[in-house]
Amino acid sequence: MNRLAISGMIAGLAVLRYTPAGIPVLELVIEHQSEQTEAGMARRVNCAVNAVIMGKLAEQSTTLTNGTAIKATGFLAKRSMKSTQLVLHIDTLEII
Repeated sequence: MNRLAISGMIAGLAVLRYTPAGIPVLELVIEHQSEQTEAGMARRVNCAVNAVIMGKLAEQSTTLTNGTAIKATGFLAKRSMKSTQLVLHIDTLEII
């Protein structure tokens, strides 16, 4: 299974663009901060997750701005065929 849910603030937001096939694409960075339990100990977690929204949801998300708190769910995939960098492909998005 390849599913990821994360909440955080939008820390970077690109302009809506279109693929050569005409598919809308919106790239963003989600900055996450939380406290998690690992091996019985509290651990502070800070990370930035590169993400992409495609299709109809990308067009509906053009009103998002930096600093907006969101909860995103989707799947992880490589940025491109030759890249090893992972990107969250968002398929559901909730403003919190």
